[in-house]
Amino acid sequence: MIKFPLPHEKKLPHDISISRPPVNSENSLIVDRISGSLIGLAIGDALGACVEFRSNEYLNLNPVEDFMSGGMWELTAGQWTDDTSMALCLASSLLTNHGFNPYDQMVRYKWWYKYGYLSSTGKSFGIGNATRQALEEFQRRQNQLKKKLNVKHEREVDTLSQDYIEQINFDVNCSERDAFGNGALMRIAPIPLFFYREPSLAIELAGRSARLTHDNDLNVDACRYFSALIVGAIAGLSKDNLLSKRFYDIHRHWFGTKALHNDIINILSGSFKRSNGYKDGIRGHGHVVASLEAALWAFWKGKSFKEGVLLAVNLGDDTDTTAAIYGQLAGAYYTYQNIPRQWTQQLYANSLIMSISQWLHFSGYRQIEQPKQKDKDKDKDKHIIIPIIIPTQKPIYIQRTLVN
Repeated sequence: MIKFPLPHEKKLPHDISISRPPVNSENSLIVDRISGSLIGLAIGDALGACVEFRSNEYLNLNPVEDFMSGGMWELTAGQWTDDTSMALCLASSLLTNHGFNPYDQMVRYKWWYKYGYLSSTGKSFGIGNATRQALEEFQRRQNQLKKKLNVKHEREVDTLSQDYIEQINFDVNCSERDAFGNGALMRIAPIPLFFYREPSLAIELAGRSARLTHDNDLNVDACRYFSALIVGAIAGLSKDNLLSKRFYDIHRHWFGTKALHNDIINILSGSFKRSNGYKDGIRGHGHVVASLEAALWAFWKGKSFKEGVLLAVNLGDDTDTTAAIYGQLAGAYYTYQNIPRQWTQQLYANSLIMSISQWLHFSGYRQIEQPKQKDKDKDKDKHIIIPIIIPTQKPIYIQRTLVN
């Protein structure tokens, strides 16, 4: 397992020691899709970082074709922004806690915001208004909790267990209701990558994770729907099936009893299928509906990971996030092996991201499949063979179930 550093250690991502879990050859394609999703997110982010907030008009004249240095954050080619940092914070929480812990997720997002935890530069940058508001509110609530518990150090509240947090009714959802940005959608991939074996659970937890910083049904349902698409891509569904109007109807049982928001229904019904892209109204700006439409348009229009991600970036405006959202789905669909090699090699901290993706697969198996197997083994133990002796006949063996 990866030993993620604590914020006071000030370790940059490329300095974190990594290890690789055992990979069964039978699962190699699944692992390739999971790695493709997380690496795809980071590559999209890094490609868009150098032209973030550039206009479509500018990018028509100066299109992005490869990693570049510079931009408003003055990054080197292949470095990524807050989109990838927050996704890695989420992944590190899932791996460290062996499952879903919303309080710990918020703690790690706070570490990134305050201390540059899992940032490619060692400092936080690029944070959206909604995420900033939520994390500052989280810190305010933690400070109240410190006073209540009469503790001095931040780490003492950062390490509280989820069980205790629930016992004291600490509210981890720190967002305002009008948080309609794309800050939850851009980081969501680790949830379906970890829980893909149980689609309904993956979709439910994606919504719960989104609500931490973007507490409204529109954002929650954007993340639920998009996570379902990632689960479908991991399962090997065709692009036509993923982008079909019938996807939601066919997989309705994944979504539980709560129907999707009407704006998300409009998207899954094909609102993004506009041949002329920007000219037809596709926009890569920060509203969650526009971002989701733009990412799906690039996925629908492109014939390869490379073609689609460049379409996403060159829409302009919130370039890194549009491409990061695209990369989560497209990477799972096309697989890691079909992402351009020069990009995967030049991506900052690529070994760490690859290792994290593999551990998401392996740890997700241990979290979900191994308990199931233990239950099956227990059921088998309840069945024993008892010989029944009938005079003048050979023993007849029958199976009986022992009731504990």
